[in-house]
Amino acid sequence: MKRVNLFLGHYGTGKTNIALNFALMIKNNVMVYDLDIVNPYFRTLDGKDILDQNNIPLIASDYANTNVDCPAMNPECYRMIREHDKFAVVDVGGDDRGAYALGRFRDEILKENNYDMFLIINKYRYETRTPEETIEIMKEIEEVAGIKFTAIINNSNLGNETTKSVILDSLNYAKEVEKLTGLKVKYTSVRSDLVKELEGEIENILPLNLINYGLWV
Repeated sequence: MKRVNLFLGHYGTGKTNIALNFALMIKNNVMVYDLDIVNPYFRTLDGKDILDQNNIPLIASDYANTNVDCPAMNPECYRMIREHDKFAVVDVGGDDRGAYALGRFRDEILKENNYDMFLIINKYRYETRTPEETIEIMKEIEEVAGIKFTAIINNSNLGNETTKSVILDSLNYAKEVEKLTGLKVKYTSVRSDLVKELEGEIENILPLNLINYGLWV
């Protein structure tokens, strides 16, 4: 596992919930950073209680979960490029607009060269329903971030209505994205209560607990 783990994708594909669960999977010697200065509504701060229970520090905007919509980043976020002895899990804002926030850390991340930048994909999300649409957004993000994606996480779901078949029906879509980008699908996310149903049918399952308001956001 790389030291710095960046999560980017289209709005609503599930970056925040993936990041929170990924941190819980690492559990030890990890910090979570919220760089999402675009969307003030679904934030990593919603999962602070469960992070606290697992002794995982969270660095988020001082304005997160307030009624102040201020695109401000907590200066403590610079710890992700300074503290090389800790894993960093970074929730970056959606699309190319959100990727601008990553620019100020780009040079140090590339210099250390110990990172994964995950493209979160969701077949059922508006504007990423086809591999071609997904790749168009991927290219826009890469251009702004100045960092190339290294892997894919298939987070195709329909929220609380997700069933085994919903996830299985997304696999061909994910494989096509994999083929067109040359990137590997490193994980397929599966809601925790569906994991047993899908064991043996999907490789590299990332079990998810639904943290933010019961949604995969």
